[in-house]
Amino acid sequence: MKRKQFLHYLGASLGAITLAPVLTACGGGDELASTATPDTLAPSQAAAPTASTATTPVAALSPEEIAGLKFMREEEKLAHDVYVALYNVWGANVFSQIAVSETTHTETILALLVKYGIADPAAGKAPGVFEDPALQSLYNTLIAMGQPSLIDALKVGALIEETDIHDINEKKAVTDEADILQVYSSLLCGSGNHLRAFNGQLLAQGVTYVPQVITQAEWDAIANAASETCGG
Repeated sequence: MKRKQFLHYLGASLGAITLAPVLTACGGGDELASTATPDTLAPSQAAAPTASTATTPVAALSPEEIAGLKFMREEEKLAHDVYVALYNVWGANVFSQIAVSETTHTETILALLVKYGIADPAAGKAPGVFEDPALQSLYNTLIAMGQPSLIDALKVGALIEETDIHDINEKKAVTDEADILQVYSSLLCGSGNHLRAFNGQLLAQGVTYVPQVITQAEWDAIANAASETCGG
């Protein structure tokens, strides 16, 4: 048995216990029932696990796995921060409601960073500030795109969710760690629910969204599916 597989086997049960409470709350099908507003939203970098709750790394992750977790930590923060900003401009509840879920998503990734002893790229970062320059540029672009009208802002939400789905699938392809795959699958489920929420809002405005990142077939399959309960 390879060293990584052996160490992972030894720590599998511990890792499952660590992540289970967070996964249960992540991306559920009823997440859009929340009445929270940005005034009550926890910052996307809040509630970081303390050193006393961190576990000893159970397997050596590859550079690709580490980079994937750090990227997804910031990409989920980006979604949260954009939605809070757009709620403040347009007051549409879909943004505040999904921002609550994005807080859970980014903290789920944080739990993995703590578990594996990986530095948190979002630590101490204010809303709209990112370590990854590509994500910083994307945040700035998305905020500008969402200013002209509510429809433009809803299109930004759809773009974020299809991008998130694409990126999570890419990160899933470079890991064989069961706990990381479980988290990514839960995030995919939540992003699918978010995509359907934004698509529904756009359809109500008489707008048919054309996907920019995933294929039309992929978009249709997700958009036309029923809402899911994720991570339970």
